[in-house]
Parts: sequence; C-alpha cells; structure tokens
Amino acid sequence: MTATSSAANAAAFPDMLAAIDMGSNSFHMVVARLVHGEIRTVEKMGEKVQLGDGLNSENYLTEEAQQRGLDCLRRFAQRLNGTPPEGVQIVGTNALRVARNANQFIARAEEVLGYPVEIIAGREEARLIYLGVSHTLSDDAGRRLVIDIGGGSTELIIGERFEPQELESLHMGCVSFRNRYFADGRITRKQMDKAITHAEQELLSIRRHFRSVGWKSSVGASGSIKAISNVLATLKITDGRITLPAMKELRVRLVDMGNVEKLSELGLRPDRQNIFPAGFAILMGAFQSLDIQDMTFADGALREGLLYGIAGRIQHEDVRERSISALQGRHLLDRNQGAAVEATAIAAWKQIAGHWGLDTVADEEVLRWACQLHEIGLTISHSQYHKHGAYLLRYTDMAGFTQQAQMDLAVLVRGHRRKFSASIFDGVDPDDRDRLKHLCILLRLAVLIQHSRNLEPPPAFTLTPRENGLLLTFPKGWFDERPLTLADLKNEQDYLAKQNFVLELAGG
Repeated sequence: MTATSSAANAAAFPDMLAAIDMGSNSFHMVVARLVHGEIRTVEKMGEKVQLGDGLNSENYLTEEAQQRGLDCLRRFAQRLNGTPPEGVQIVGTNALRVARNANQFIARAEEVLGYPVEIIAGREEARLIYLGVSHTLSDDAGRRLVIDIGGGSTELIIGERFEPQELESLHMGCVSFRNRYFADGRITRKQMDKAITHAEQELLSIRRHFRSVGWKSSVGASGSIKAISNVLATLKITDGRITLPAMKELRVRLVDMGNVEKLSELGLRPDRQNIFPAGFAILMGAFQSLDIQDMTFADGALREGLLYGIAGRIQHEDVRERSISALQGRHLLDRNQGAAVEATAIAAWKQIAGHWGLDTVADEEVLRWACQLHEIGLTISHSQYHKHGAYLLRYTDMAGFTQQAQMDLAVLVRGHRRKFSASIFDGVDPDDRDRLKHLCILLRLAVLIQHSRNLEPPPAFTLTPRENGLLLTFPKGWFDERPLTLADLKNEQDYLAKQNFVLELAGG
C-alpha cells in the first residue's frame, strides 16, 4: 500500500492527523488536529495486546497473538475512518522486527485498517520517541537523557532541545524480561538481582560513551516508567519523581511483597502488574549503569513523535531529506550528477506514472532519492558498486525512513545498472514487485541518458506505453552526437528483455 497521489497531495493539507504504534506490549493510537502548525490531541486509545508474548520458539507470531492485534486494530480503524492518508502513520516496533512472519500480519493489518503499515528500525524508533518527548517538555538548554522501556526493546537517547545526538535501541523489554525472570509471578531477591544484572550487561555497550557525552537532566517515557512514577507517589516515597534512593527502597518493597498478585495494593492495573517487576529491573539497571540520580516522567512517546513527523512533512520539514543530504555528504557523492539523473527520471515518470499506476507521492519520492544516491556504492569500490550501494542503503541508519522504505531504495539502487535479473527483487512482496520493477526501469533509463556526465537538461524525449514495454522517442538528430548513448540503450534492450520487457527506440 502507498501514500496519496500527487494530485491529492496538492490539495489542502489535512487538519486531522493520526498515529498508531504497534508495540510489543501495547498498541496505542493518538488522533490530533493540526491548528496553525501546532498539534492538539483530540483522542488517545491504548490496549495491552502483548504481541511480543505471542512469539513462539522460532520467532513466529502465533495465530492467537495475531488475532489479539487485529481485534485491537479493528477498534482503532473506526476512529481512523475518513482521515486523509497523508495524515496517518502506522508503525510496528520490536515484536514485528523480530517476527519471521511479520509480513503476513502486516498484510492482514492493512486490510483491517485501510492504511499502510510499516516497521521501523530501533534507532528510528528512538529518534521518534525523542521527538515526542521533547515536544512535551519546556525548551530548556542543556542535554537530556531520554529512556523508553518497551515490551521488547529499550530506547536510550541523548539530545538537546529538539535534536537527538545519540540514539540507541537495546534488545531488552518488560515482556521479554518478564518471561525470563518473573514468569511464575514470584518476585524473589535472586531473580530481581539476575534481571538487574542482565540489564546492566546490555547497557555495557553504550555505558562509557553515554556517560562521556553526559546530560543535564533525564526523562522517562511510556508505560513502565509511568507506572514506577505512580507507584512511588502512591507509596509516598516521592511525589512521583524517580530517584536512585527511591528506586532502592521500591526494590526492597517489591521483594518483600513476593508476588505480582500483591501489586494491586500499589494501585497498578491488572494488565500492568505482571510486567512491572521486569520494567523496574531494566530501569534500575539503567540507573546503576549510567549513574542516573533522578528522573522525571514525560507524557510524549513514540506515537506523539509520529505525529510531529507527519506535521513536519506537511510543513516541508522532512527529516528524510536531511538523511539523504547527509548520506550524499558522507559518501562524497556527485550531487550535480545525481540532480541531472533525477531531473531525467522525473521527466520520464511524469509521462508514464499514470499508465503504470506509479502516480503517488511515495513513488515520486523513492525515485528521486534513488537518483540522488544511485552512486553511493562507489565509496566502497567501482566494481559492482550497485551491489555495494544496495547493501549500504539496506543497513545504514536513516532517520525518518521505515525498513520498507530503505528496502525500496536498496532495490532500486541494486537494479539501476548491468543485469536486470529477477534476483534483484528477491524478498520483495509480490504485490510490490511490478511497482519497483517499473521504477527501476525509469532509473536505469535516466542513468543511461546522463551517462556522459555533461550535466545536460533532460532531452525532449517521449515515452509511449506498449504492451509489456515502452517506446522511447528522442528528438531527430539527438543520437548523431551521442553514439555511446545509443549503444548503451541498445544494450539496455537486451537487459530488459530478460525480464520480458520490450524497449523500442525511435527518432534520434
């Protein structure tokens, strides 16, 4: 599924926004109104789905877990109904990053919701969490540490004002720790110590660097840390502020209580009780490992970050453009050549997009970005640089991009030159294969037309759709001064024929 069309996007921007965060423990939805550039929350919904609890020993989501998620999404779908596609973003986090049958669940979720669902990488999740938290706090100077303990992962971010500087996502969460250390509901000193030590071990990889960067204040986000703050206030240990002495006292009380069933005495909801000791252990490990002395709680989290990300795109403050520019700079790409290829590819896209069903904002964006980055693999080696480029784009952390968007970019860069084989599209959803093949063809043609690197504007060529192919017509005499380009395009005819695509050449 893709975003709205260019024509629709040219219309008035949506004033209603919605974001859904499909976490390993809970699913959350927030609906908001965009008023004069500001986000005003209209409604929040959340349910404990515990999707991560439905991963079997081989990391497949069970049918029961999938049904819990789909039932929740059906309730969310009613509230989403009628919201413009460009105002909606729905993401999955750690459980879907891990699940080997995630694509199956996503297809079912998209059918229920009527909107695209995407999986985000851990560091992208961390970036969005920081964005959500920072917009709910005062714009104070000085670095802040933000920690969010989810069901399957824990995100840690150091940033200042609205800009994250250090982003990490660790593979530990309250559901996985519950299953490992508190599965029987008992809270013993031995198991608590083991859980805290495990958390400290996970933090070892970032401990020295984070402490050397430093921060002025620390902030917690999401359910586990909110629950700890509320319990400290209920027990009158603090007013809700989380301090190291308070955490030590709460640790003693939890062990004394001995069982999660007794946690109702602390005011915890039943669905929060069985994961509370696990979330506490992770936070205690963070306090001890990173030498945190006190922490406040902020309401903002991933879903709010998604809303601000949507608003940023609407207001032309797209972090993805910054990511593309940063990659161009880091890998010393020839920006002028990338721009020439982009102008040529978009000229072709405008002629054929409607016929090929590629007339969406998402299609235009991924084609533009692939043009700008198509030579990124040269930073490794000229030999097979299209393959090196695909690898870099598949596995580089790219702020603002979902895993699927990065996969699309990688596929286009992988297929922009040389053999045009079916293996380029291995792993691509069958429903998406034709779309990417056609975008890839447009990129290939643009690269060949600009092969001389003279930075010329696109020639006045025309594209005419044919059954299983294209007729590419150039101005009369254009090939006379460009015999190498003609040779390139004749070779391209052979490459495309291997995929049963017929490229006809005329004029020139």
